[in-house]
Amino acid sequence: MATLLSVNVGMPKDVSWQGRTVHTGAWKSPVQGSRMVRRLNVEGDGQGDLAGHGGEICAVLVYQLQSYQYWQKQLGRDDLTFGVFGENFTVDGLPDDEVCIGDRYRIGEAEFEVTQPRVTCYRVGMRLSEPTMAALLVAHHRPGFYLRVLTEGRVRAGDEITLIRKGPEELSVADTDALLYLPDRDPARLRKALNIPALSPGWQQSFRELAATRQPRQEPGWPGERAAARQPREEPGWPGFKTMRVARIVPETAAVSSVYLDTTDDTPLPEARAGQYLSLRLAVGAAAPAVRSYSLSSTPAAGTYRISVKHEPHGEVSGYIHSTLRPGDLVDVASPRGTFVLEEGTRPVVLVSAGIGATPVLAMLHQLAAARDTRPVWWIHTAHDRAHHAFAAEVRALLAQLPHAHQHIYYTAETALRPDEPHISQGRPAPSSLAAVGIPADADAYLCGPTAFMDELGGYLRDQGLRPERIHTEQFSALPAINPGVAPTAAVRPHQPPGPPGDGPLVTFARSGVTTPWSPAHESLLDLAEACDIPARWSCRTGVCHTCITHLVSGDIRYTTPPLELPEAGTVLVCCSKPATEVVLDL
Repeated sequence: MATLLSVNVGMPKDVSWQGRTVHTGAWKSPVQGSRMVRRLNVEGDGQGDLAGHGGEICAVLVYQLQSYQYWQKQLGRDDLTFGVFGENFTVDGLPDDEVCIGDRYRIGEAEFEVTQPRVTCYRVGMRLSEPTMAALLVAHHRPGFYLRVLTEGRVRAGDEITLIRKGPEELSVADTDALLYLPDRDPARLRKALNIPALSPGWQQSFRELAATRQPRQEPGWPGERAAARQPREEPGWPGFKTMRVARIVPETAAVSSVYLDTTDDTPLPEARAGQYLSLRLAVGAAAPAVRSYSLSSTPAAGTYRISVKHEPHGEVSGYIHSTLRPGDLVDVASPRGTFVLEEGTRPVVLVSAGIGATPVLAMLHQLAAARDTRPVWWIHTAHDRAHHAFAAEVRALLAQLPHAHQHIYYTAETALRPDEPHISQGRPAPSSLAAVGIPADADAYLCGPTAFMDELGGYLRDQGLRPERIHTEQFSALPAINPGVAPTAAVRPHQPPGPPGDGPLVTFARSGVTTPWSPAHESLLDLAEACDIPARWSCRTGVCHTCITHLVSGDIRYTTPPLELPEAGTVLVCCSKPATEVVLDL
């Protein structure tokens, strides 16, 4: 008979960690007497980060005495007191390899159902002062598990734990955890997992995708919670950078020029997907070469890639491209990459852009026109005025090839409007004007432009009924950070790391425009990125959750802590890796 040994609670608090402030409820302590357990938590308890913990599905966390004893021996620790693993219930019995998802238990007056294993999280390592603890819990098959409260009631230490119903499929907590986080998955167990109604929606979503692709887990972070951050498999190109020749340069407006790139050896170029980008490495001065990324602004034709670059007022690289680059010059180019791509299907397509953000959606329009696609297509673009409206004639010609095309242009500056251009308006897109253009609620929308523009237009489209997962956005600055539980701070422009410069291989963060030599003072590439105030994405920091997965544009790395599952080729987990050679990261 299993027994409840300790009831542990703690309210969220701010904890100082590595120069940050983390809001966390990981600090739990045993309580005396009985406690009421309600749908969301134990009386007196709270969770700091509700994206990964808490809620009805994850109301109560359970960990076992036997696992405490195991870790005391494994870690050589004699200071592990109940609650230190962040659990609400410390129990004698209920091992992870025997308890199954969907099992139901009675404890005291309350009844519970097992919903999922513990999710990998850096905070358990922070609480234990064992940075790799999140990975150890998975690797040693001792994660612990969450309970849903079926019947509220009072519980106390010493209560017996009675099994009142076995879950369907009898898939253990340990096997479920391994199915998500470890390689060599058993398809039969995947099917079992999907037959368990009690399994939390996030884990169900992850397993549905695994069953559909039969590929290693792609989505980073909490299972199923960050679908927008998933990175689909890309077509292979060439490794690192290859030399290409500038074939010609064509001015589009006074500030925008298109650069056509050819191979130097007449080898065929891999076909890029509409919406992808190229990374160029250019020697613009005496310092290390600069790396910048630019969208392909058309579909490849006759072995040529086209990018279109706006001359930014203080842009060192864009200034070099406009003032110095000439036809015949050689440049280093990484193969097409990026997940902001036009998807196949039959749903209507909405292409929304502002300024130079037109380039990736213009490539999508090229693809639609080349296929004479029968889907309804909306082209919605915002420019300053007619003189700054790049690709206007090109877009008109492409839209004329589509049977169901709609065009709506907005000029933000005062402009003389023409009677023969009813598709042009003065001002900015607004909810009323977007409602008037008749965008259907089942459309797929692709947005590119300044972050504020995409946020605002994305909100308008959601208000029109578009589902959030069908609104796709692209940006070339660093992606928004994912730092669960860390208190937000004022944004700082990426910069060189503090302290004396290192003497190791150069590390380039392509999205942030920072190149710096590696220093052994940093524990990982993630640590270096954070020292440069580059927005980063992470959760476990130990190579388990894949939140930090980053495209490796060029170079080689080595893992300081081997990941439990290697990421796909061409990507790297920056939380547990260091550069082995000069590297360029898509960060």
